[in-house]
Amino acid sequence: MYLSAETLDDLLIKVYKRLLSRRGAYEIHPRKGPATEIFGGLLQITNPRARLSRTELKSTFYSCIGELLWYLSGTNELDFIEYYIPGYGKYSDDGKAIFGAYGPRLLNLNGINQLDNVVQTLKRWPDSRRAVVQLFKADDLAADLESTLKDMPCTCTLQFTVRKGQLQMLASMRSNDAYKGLPHDVFAFTMLQEIMARKLGVEVGTYRHAVGSFHLYANDARKAAEYLEEGVQARVPMPAMPLGEPHNSIEMLLRVESEIRQGRRPNLKPMHPYWADLARLLQVYQYSLTPSKTHRDQIRRIKNQMNSEVYEMYIEKRERRKAAPAVPVEQPLFGPGELDTPPPRGASQEEAN
Repeated sequence: MYLSAETLDDLLIKVYKRLLSRRGAYEIHPRKGPATEIFGGLLQITNPRARLSRTELKSTFYSCIGELLWYLSGTNELDFIEYYIPGYGKYSDDGKAIFGAYGPRLLNLNGINQLDNVVQTLKRWPDSRRAVVQLFKADDLAADLESTLKDMPCTCTLQFTVRKGQLQMLASMRSNDAYKGLPHDVFAFTMLQEIMARKLGVEVGTYRHAVGSFHLYANDARKAAEYLEEGVQARVPMPAMPLGEPHNSIEMLLRVESEIRQGRRPNLKPMHPYWADLARLLQVYQYSLTPSKTHRDQIRRIKNQMNSEVYEMYIEKRERRKAAPAVPVEQPLFGPGELDTPPPRGASQEEAN
């Protein structure tokens, strides 16, 4: 299967139509539930900055940026990612960390910063075919056989090449959830592609996404059909990342993210407008977690401070959130046997966005 599109939304339309048609597909029953699978696929996005869905159903910006920053922080801590994707704890084996987290593998795999090595390789040999980052390891499968793991990397490798002055990227996946996983992977990996392009002083090229098991879970099929009903969306890319080495800006954004997550108000004045907008969006998310008139006023204030209008729809979506109705103390949240532990903050990844 080969599908190419200019934007994420254009690609998702093609993907869901193909999977829902079940043409050339298998019906599988993996550990996480029944699914329709196409084995062996290559996806392509020709404008990687158009990495965000403009639909009401899939405008999942906040969990996407949270997951990217989790990677860039180099940590595997559960608390970080669960703040942005409530319920992620079900993938933790010890309630504290995520075994398959990408951050430590990208930045400290056996003491090696793989992203730095890719940059140095391509600076020395621009035509190199060796600039590959490894995420899935032989140790992962061995550990899973020894003691079944709740999570391991779905991504095997990330390969970078410079061709005609542009940084091309190929993500190779052993498995990919077309509904929940694909939009997040496209966002994180194309952002990483743009970061690496800036480090190398070249422009962003095409993004390619190769998948072994490309699947749509049965319980997401109706949602995929509803997505298609929204129709074709406007092709609006994110602003271009500023030219030059982005390391210091990323480090500043990570510090600001930590302050916001801890409930503090950071100083954004030293930040470039591009990165300051991302920081403001993190503030919007933090205020929207506890909806109130005061917090909605704060969100409106932030919206007026934004440098780019691209993010307006994502801000307004959080602004519309209402506080959950109080549950009477005498009324149980769940019936006997439904849950052994308290429910996570929020109901699902989709509702977290």
